[in-house]
Amino acid sequence: MDRKVYSIAIMILIISLAVNYCAPGEVDLEAETSAITQVVRNSIGWALDKDKDLLYSSLAQDTSFFIFHPDAGSTIVGFEAFRDMAERVFMNEAFKATGFEVRELRINLSRSGDVAWYSAMLDDFGEWAGEPTAWINARWTGVLEKRAGKWVIVQMHFSFATDGDDEEAG
Repeated sequence: MDRKVYSIAIMILIISLAVNYCAPGEVDLEAETSAITQVVRNSIGWALDKDKDLLYSSLAQDTSFFIFHPDAGSTIVGFEAFRDMAERVFMNEAFKATGFEVRELRINLSRSGDVAWYSAMLDDFGEWAGEPTAWINARWTGVLEKRAGKWVIVQMHFSFATDGDDEEAG
């Protein structure tokens, strides 16, 4: 192959790769939003049946996983720390989930279609040793990444309004 033909072939290959790399395919917003909604719901709803496979499949299973809880002592860094807490608390016989409601769920998707973030209000009901427990009007935000074609939560934050007003500022 002469040098000129070889150079043209390399240029075509480089341009083709650049176009395919820089121009992401069309993102199906409705399908992605539906999949993300299901992952968000699964990350709470798993507890009704203690389906820990469903829980764990909803989360990034590496050191990037992170949760801020309303109390300062319950911050979780890394999936293994979360798994330890889940086994100790949620899989404990004393814990029983009794219901949940995700309200005002808002989902945003990045232009590239592989990162999303959400916010919602959460009511989460359960029992500990037969005594009712609940988070009502918990503010819940999070970030998901699409990894190997599947959405997983990489970060969550739960908080409660301190001013007694759960309405959005305006």
